Amino acid sequence: MTGFIKPVQIRWSDLDANAHLRHSVYYDWGAYCRIEFLLEHGLSTTKMHELQIGPVLFREECVFRREIRQEDQVTINVELTKARKDFSRFSMRHTIVKNGDTVAAIMNLDGAWMDTAKRKLAAPPELVVSTYDEMPKSEDFEWLNP
Repeated sequence: MTGFIKPVQIRWSDLDANAHLRHSVYYDWGAYCRIEFLLEHGLSTTKMHELQIGPVLFREECVFRREIRQEDQVTINVELTKARKDFSRFSMRHTIVKNGDTVAAIMNLDGAWMDTAKRKLAAPPELVVSTYDEMPKSEDFEWLNP
């Protein structure tokens, strides 16, 4: 796994009755990784509020491949898989890896940007465009038609 990678911590409260990771934690980790990428590139929630822009998700799905237990060491990445040239629409993938080499889950999502004042989908401002342009692209990345 290359690109933007974050280690994640497994908490006791993340486990289910079978002593493995609850399904909803995977989605929380995806949101954490995406927001960390934005923060590291100067696009904080405060800045998004100032710009009156925010991301919205249309679809988010996870394919679970291997269970994760409390003693596992886990990382998650984020990469763009599809985008319009203005990044008004995008698709991303997260790969969750345990113990350095075992793919535990793959998450895919589709999203867009919303003008938070008008409450309508919109093309994002230049800061969003430049930030998303810096996001790692998947090997199968493709540009979407407008």
